Amino acid sequence: MSARLTDVPGLTVGHVTKISAGTGLTVILGPREGIRAAAYLRGRATGTRELDSLSARHLVSKVHGILLTGGSAFGLGAADGVMKWLAERDRGYDVGVGVVPIVPTAVIFDLGVGSSHAWPGPEDGYRACENAQENVEEGSVGVGTGATVGKALGLGSAMKGGVGTWAERDGDIVVGCLAVVNAFGDIRDGKGAIIAGARSDDGFIDARRYLSRGGKLGASFGREGGNTTLVVVATNADLGQVDLMNMAVMSTDALGQRITPVGTQFDGDVVFGVSAGNVAPRSCLAIELLAQEVTAVAIERAVRLARGTDDVPAMANHH
Repeated sequence: MSARLTDVPGLTVGHVTKISAGTGLTVILGPREGIRAAAYLRGRATGTRELDSLSARHLVSKVHGILLTGGSAFGLGAADGVMKWLAERDRGYDVGVGVVPIVPTAVIFDLGVGSSHAWPGPEDGYRACENAQENVEEGSVGVGTGATVGKALGLGSAMKGGVGTWAERDGDIVVGCLAVVNAFGDIRDGKGAIIAGARSDDGFIDARRYLSRGGKLGASFGREGGNTTLVVVATNADLGQVDLMNMAVMSTDALGQRITPVGTQFDGDVVFGVSAGNVAPRSCLAIELLAQEVTAVAIERAVRLARGTDDVPAMANHH
């Protein structure tokens, strides 16, 4: 098994990486008929578009893609390009005179990395759809290009974040995850050891302990809402929106396991739950626990594979 989000049949992932600008985006596309989805807003400083379409009360029952993009609120416009690509292929909600593609979008704040005057636009959203495939590149790519972690003391002591993916299978049920980690807090492995985070001359400061004991934020930190972990967790199980929301909520526990601290006023975390299949679930709890497991691994991989290596890079490029 390849262990990636696209092990869920029907899903593809496309990146656009803008190295010089220190930003990028990542699109997740489903089959032509669309995918059922829900979203849980874990953070207090989110930047989103079209999330109302994921409400169980909404007229639209399926979405046609999910976009994760850099550029803060400026990057939301990149969804126009995704919509254009889908509409050209007659993929969207039928309104009688044509189709309107539904593309929920969430952003990370990466304007402090690379150029603060460059962000993904509609042409990048279109190109990401052209790039969509089953193979999923990880690390400092796509929306993870400008991602950083461990910013309690400011960018000068931070480390590189990125995109990670993982999947698990239980019989005929597949659960996969793609995560972009741009967290305020430190990142821990499955044993609780910090593998990326805020550093002093003596090593990792353990931001959770440091801040809970009255430690001061770095003078260069500068901006609330500059940190986000975005997660898409998907399954081939036939789940409705309530169950998808429960899967998304359960997945957020993985953030608490691997990111410390998490859920602060500086974080804008969003978790999408997606169903792209019709396999009858034997146990929703089992699927939720698998979703939590793959999210935890994807978060760890996002920092371990940043810059294309198993070693976490020394620090973020914020020049």
